[in-house]
Amino acid sequence: MTDMGAKRDRPWLMRTYAGHSTAEASNELYRRNLAKGQTGLSVAFDLPTQTGYDPDHILARGEVGRVGVPVAHLGDMRRLFQDIPLDRMNTSMTINATAMWLLALYRTAAEEQGADPALLQGTTQNDIVKEYLSRGTYVFPPEPSLRLITDTITYAVNHIPKWNPINICSYHLQEAGATPVQEIAYAMSTAITVLDAVRDSGRIAPERLGDVVARISFFVNAGVRFVEEMCKMRAFTQIWDRVTRERYGIDNPKQRRFRYGVQVNSLGLTEAQPENNVQRIVLEMLAVTLSRDARARAVQLPAWNEALGLPRPWDQQWSLRIQQVLAEESDLLEYEDIFNGSHVIEARTGELVEASLAEMKRIEEMGGTMAAVASGYLKSELVASHARRRARIESGEEKIVGVNSYTSTEPSPLTADLDTAIMTVDPENEARVVEALKRWRAERDETAVRAALDELKRVAEGTGNLMNPSLACARAGVNTGEWAGALREVFGEYRAPTGVSGAPVAVAAEEGGHLAGVRRSAAATAEQLGTGRLRLLVGKPGLDGHSNGAEQIAVRARDAGFEVIYQGIRLTPEQIVSAAVAEDVHCVGLSILSGSHAELVPDVLERLRAAGAGDIPVVVGGIIPAADAAELRAAGVAAVFTPKDFGITDIIGRIVNEIRTAHKLDPLEVPS
Repeated sequence: MTDMGAKRDRPWLMRTYAGHSTAEASNELYRRNLAKGQTGLSVAFDLPTQTGYDPDHILARGEVGRVGVPVAHLGDMRRLFQDIPLDRMNTSMTINATAMWLLALYRTAAEEQGADPALLQGTTQNDIVKEYLSRGTYVFPPEPSLRLITDTITYAVNHIPKWNPINICSYHLQEAGATPVQEIAYAMSTAITVLDAVRDSGRIAPERLGDVVARISFFVNAGVRFVEEMCKMRAFTQIWDRVTRERYGIDNPKQRRFRYGVQVNSLGLTEAQPENNVQRIVLEMLAVTLSRDARARAVQLPAWNEALGLPRPWDQQWSLRIQQVLAEESDLLEYEDIFNGSHVIEARTGELVEASLAEMKRIEEMGGTMAAVASGYLKSELVASHARRRARIESGEEKIVGVNSYTSTEPSPLTADLDTAIMTVDPENEARVVEALKRWRAERDETAVRAALDELKRVAEGTGNLMNPSLACARAGVNTGEWAGALREVFGEYRAPTGVSGAPVAVAAEEGGHLAGVRRSAAATAEQLGTGRLRLLVGKPGLDGHSNGAEQIAVRARDAGFEVIYQGIRLTPEQIVSAAVAEDVHCVGLSILSGSHAELVPDVLERLRAAGAGDIPVVVGGIIPAADAAELRAAGVAAVFTPKDFGITDIIGRIVNEIRTAHKLDPLEVPS
C-alpha cells in the first residue's frame, strides 16, 4: 500500500477533439471546456481547411464547418483563439497536407497576442503517409509532401523549439483495419522516412539531430482489446528507443523517449445500443494509462454518441469527466509500472516487437514508406486486413455486444429523442462563412497578396524552406485555398492507390453460404437484364476521405460477381454522374461520413435525372441520422445504410434487389 501523502505522477494532458461551424462558435466551446478542467486544446478543422480549399470552392459545398472549424485566413485564426493566451496553452492541431500553413497562421496569431514564439507548445500532426492510406486528406504527391514536412520540422526546431512539428499518426491505420503489427510497423517506417529526410536535408547540424528526435511525437489508437493494446504501446516504446539509438546515434535517453497522445477508437463505437460505448471508451483509455512506462502524454476521448452524429458539449464533458475520475480519484498515478515482470505482458510485447521489426525491414527493402505507398502495397495490405476483420464480425467469430451478439435491448433513454441526442450544424452556417470570406477578400491588400503568393511559388520551384514564404502569406491575408492552390500549380495533385483491386478474397463464396447465394442472385439478375455482369459505381462525393466502408463494399461486391467502378475519394456530384452514365451502371452507391449527405446526395439524384438516368437506383451509406435518412428516401434514394448495418454481404444482397426493383423484376430470396 502507498502513503496517501506520497508524491503522485502528474496526470496526462486532457483534451477534447473539438471544433465546428465557425471560429467564433469553436472559440466559445474551447473556453467552456477549459473552464471545466480540460488542460489542452485539440483542434478539429473542417475538411475544406484540411484539403486546402476555401469555403466557396465547389468541392467545399456541404462540408463547411461540418466535422471541424473552417479556418480560411489569419482573421479566422485570431477569432479561434481570442482570449486564449497561446503562450500558456498546449494546442494540438489535427492537420496534415496543410499543416505548414496552419502553423504559419497559428504562429502569426500568437505574435499578434504578443507571445514569444519560443514559448509556444503544441503539435501539428503533419503526417501525410496515413492520409494516403486511411483518411484521405492528402493534396500533393509523396515527394513534395515530404518536403513540406521536412521544411516544417527544420523551421520549428530552429525557431519554435517547444513545438512538436510532426505527430506521426497510426490512429487511422487501426480504423482502416491495421493489426497491431501493421500499426507499429507503418508508423515507425514513416518516422524513419521523415528522420532520414531531415538528417539528409542539411538544414540541421548533425549534433542537433537529438533535438529533432525529441520533438517527434506520435498519435495512436487504442481499441477494446486493452491487454494487447497496452502491449502494443510497450512495443512502440522499445522499438523507438532502439531505432533512435542504433540508426541515428541518439545517446540522450530523454530525447529517445516515446512521446505519444491518444484518442481511443471512434469508428469502433456502435450505433446499436450506443450506451455500451461508455464502457468501451473506459477500457480503451486503460490501455494507454495503466502502464506507467508506456503511458500516454495526452489523451482525448470520443463521446458515447459519435456513431450517431456530432456530440453535444454535454457529451464531450462526460468524456472529459471519465479522464478526470481516473486521474483524480483512483490511485493509478501513485505506483511504478504495475506490469513490469509480468511474463504474459513481456511475452506478448516481445512477439509484437519481433513481428513489427520484420515488417519494417520488408518496407525498407521496398525503398521505404513512400515507395511502399506508391506501389500500393501498404494500402492493399490494410484493405485486406480490414476485409478479414469484417468477415470475422459477420461470421460472429469476433463479437460486438449489441451488434452481432446480445442484440435484445430495452429502449434507451439516451436515444429516446434522436433529434436532441446529437448536435447539428445549422445548414445556413456555410453561407455565412462564405459571406465572411468575401468581406475578408474585399478588405485586404491584393497587391501584397499577389506578391506573397508569387514568392511562395518561386521558392516552391526551387529548394528553399517554404515556411518563411508561408508566414509572409499569412501576414498578407492569403486564404487557405490560395496557399494550397499556389503549391498545386507547382507540385500538382495526387490520386492515391485505392487498394481495392489488389485486395484478396476475404469471404469465400462456399456452396450454400450467404455470399454464394448473393453471387447467384447477381448472376441471375444480370442474365435477365441481358448483360454480362451487374455494374456498381461506388462514389465518394465531397471531401470526406474516410474510405474504409466504401472500399469494403467495393471488395465484397467484386467478390459477389459485380463489375465495380471505384475511382477513389473527393469527387464532385457531376463527376460521379458522368461516370455512372459513361459506364452504364446498374446502381450508384454513395458513401459519406462527414455530414454533407443532405446537400450532396440530392445533387447527385437531380443530375442523374437531368442526364436521363433517373431510373438508376442510388443507395447511400454513412453516419446518417434517422430524420436525414427519411428525407433522403423521400428524395428518391432507394436505401440508406448506417453503421448498424454491419453485414456487408447483406448490403450487397439488398443492392441486387434494388436493381431488380428498378427494373420491375421480382425480388429474390437470398439465404442469410
